[in-house]
Amino acid sequence: MIKLEAAELAARIKEEVKAEIEGGVRASLAAVRVGDDPASAVYVRNKIRACEEVGIRSEQHALPESTTTEQLLELITSLNTRDDVDGILTQLPLPRHIDETAIIEAMNPLKDVDGFHPVNAGRLALGRPVLVPCTPAGIIELLDDRGVEIRGTNACVVGRSQIVGRPMAQLLLQRDATVTICHSRTRDLAAVTRTADLLIVAIGRTGFIGRDHIKPGATVIDVGMNKVSDVDEVRRLFGDEAEKRLEVVAKRGSTLVGDVNPAEAAEVAGMLTPVPGGVGLLTVAMLMKNTLKAARLRR
Repeated sequence: MIKLEAAELAARIKEEVKAEIEGGVRASLAAVRVGDDPASAVYVRNKIRACEEVGIRSEQHALPESTTTEQLLELITSLNTRDDVDGILTQLPLPRHIDETAIIEAMNPLKDVDGFHPVNAGRLALGRPVLVPCTPAGIIELLDDRGVEIRGTNACVVGRSQIVGRPMAQLLLQRDATVTICHSRTRDLAAVTRTADLLIVAIGRTGFIGRDHIKPGATVIDVGMNKVSDVDEVRRLFGDEAEKRLEVVAKRGSTLVGDVNPAEAAEVAGMLTPVPGGVGLLTVAMLMKNTLKAARLRR
């Protein structure tokens, strides 16, 4: 089995962005975070660091958990009107008391570097994309970079979120794949996923997809990012690599695993993205690319 590692491609994308910035394109990103969720703080920190690497000006707005929908809308409106802000990123999920839909819809579509605004979702659905969600866009870049055939293949997307599943299916359809979307109500999931030459999984369930779900030789893209600390669970999921992962658990308290069981997938799949080291790196790189694109579109 071939590991579809993404570090080299992600670095290349960021270098391309950096070259354009150094060539005179001005770009800036405003990152908005509400509350004290540790994962969200890490994600935003990584995005800010990436901005520093490529030369994109960035600012972070860290708001307290008590922030209301109205207060957040006021900030978004302010960022919309500022000429020195090209991209706006609101880190999801937001606290439950905030109307997430209202926040996304309030954003200027040309500054919506996550590609979640209904205008950007509609453009993607019509086959006329402008700003595309970063994770699906990064997956397409990875498949192209590694020469994975999309046209004419049977592709299955497990998960129907607005962030990954639905836009992923749209991109694959536009590349002439035959696309099936599976979700929690799909009957006999394994029977459906086993027909896929290209299987993309984004459901947030630790190691859920195993050998029985995968067609021999299929390319498997694991979008999941879950923490595991139980010793027996680590051994079950990682097989021969378990000892290395247990060292990580001993050092950090947990290790990362996706929605695919890596040990079982390795027995069947032709290619598999690792977690970490796979899709997550591309998500950040594509955010930089989207921010640059937003800056160029506005100017």
